[in-house]
Amino acid sequence: MKEKIKVGYVGLGRRGTGMLQNCLSEMTDVEVKYICDLNEKKIEKTLKYLAEKNYPTTPIATSDYKEILDDDEIDAVFYMTGWNSRVKYAIETMKAGKYAAIEVGCALDLQECYDLVKTYEETKVPVMMLENCCYGRDEMMTLRMVKEGLFGEIIQCNGAYHHDITVGFFRKDEDGNYEKDHYRVWEYLNRNCENYPTHELGPISKVLGINRGNRMLSLTAFSSKARGIEHYIETYHPDHYLKGKKFNQGDIVTTMITCAGGELIRLTLDTTLIRPFYSREFTVRGTKGMCEESKQNVHTYILEGMEEGVFDNREEFYAKYDHPLHKEYAEMQAMGDHGGIDWLVLRAFVESVKNGTNTPIDAYDTAAWLAIGPLSEMSISGGNVSVAIPDFTNGKWFRREEPNMSKYSLDVVVEDPTTPIKP
Repeated sequence: MKEKIKVGYVGLGRRGTGMLQNCLSEMTDVEVKYICDLNEKKIEKTLKYLAEKNYPTTPIATSDYKEILDDDEIDAVFYMTGWNSRVKYAIETMKAGKYAAIEVGCALDLQECYDLVKTYEETKVPVMMLENCCYGRDEMMTLRMVKEGLFGEIIQCNGAYHHDITVGFFRKDEDGNYEKDHYRVWEYLNRNCENYPTHELGPISKVLGINRGNRMLSLTAFSSKARGIEHYIETYHPDHYLKGKKFNQGDIVTTMITCAGGELIRLTLDTTLIRPFYSREFTVRGTKGMCEESKQNVHTYILEGMEEGVFDNREEFYAKYDHPLHKEYAEMQAMGDHGGIDWLVLRAFVESVKNGTNTPIDAYDTAAWLAIGPLSEMSISGGNVSVAIPDFTNGKWFRREEPNMSKYSLDVVVEDPTTPIKP
């Protein structure tokens, strides 16, 4: 086990900067040896921030990520870049013998997913999608309750990304000009698919044992017309350079997924119309119990024998079934945003690198979740046809090796007070 690891950090946009400042730079067992971005101003701002907070070392600044891969001291590289580059970078990083961590999103095509798994199987170097919602408090408590049999046999799961993100497309830079490098704008302009599936699908996959005793078999996707962004531009940004352009991404996309175990998954993408609150609609239905997020911060848990009418009873269930990871997180007052999930997902990756073990979200999980984008695109463009979901494990889904007994495991519930959440 390594006491401290050295990492490279690529991508200093809004998400990348937040994760670096609020989480990674606070971890005493991680040295950020490199920061990398094509924008010199972003590099300058990051170096200034780290200097002002008295970060113990000054990272090497570069615009070429390959410089990081050539450094034998580097243990892992984080990629907080756009959707169109993360898989490519991860593959090169694994081939260089270094752990790779990539932010969430969808793949450009299925070949990327196949290539990612092929590289992992050839190099045995882990890759991890940083799907922070897998470490949400409610998602982890539900996982524990399912593992303990409290929900009985699981029948259906629902999830969604209900979040109006249009305002983020039209931010202006320091000179007052509209930003043109926001990768999401170009995705919405040219593609039509379930483009952000992993916040909902990640936790559901772990509840259903996907790639470990179960697998996704097929999907069928449906899309509405695309008018939300066009209306927003016409109404609020008539001087925008994309005014008059026809966007392709449907305002509402619903994807139905069937599983080998007989379960059904429903995913919804809802990001370009006005709505009252953010919600992931995390729902798990079983023969003996269920949980449901009906709206922001309103979660209901019902077990066999309880009467209808119960509403927002999370606190009662936290007292009985809270996941040990979140109990410890609350006690230690660890860092990070989004209720701790950013901190916990990074710690899960860091601990894997330190211990030289596979990651809780592994190459097969990462590929399967990334694949929903191009697969749903195929279904929609083909007239809502059913599309087979590849088995990226190549038959190993029902005969996998035992999962690592880590406190950050998403396959088993492990209580480990000897490994601190905040070293």
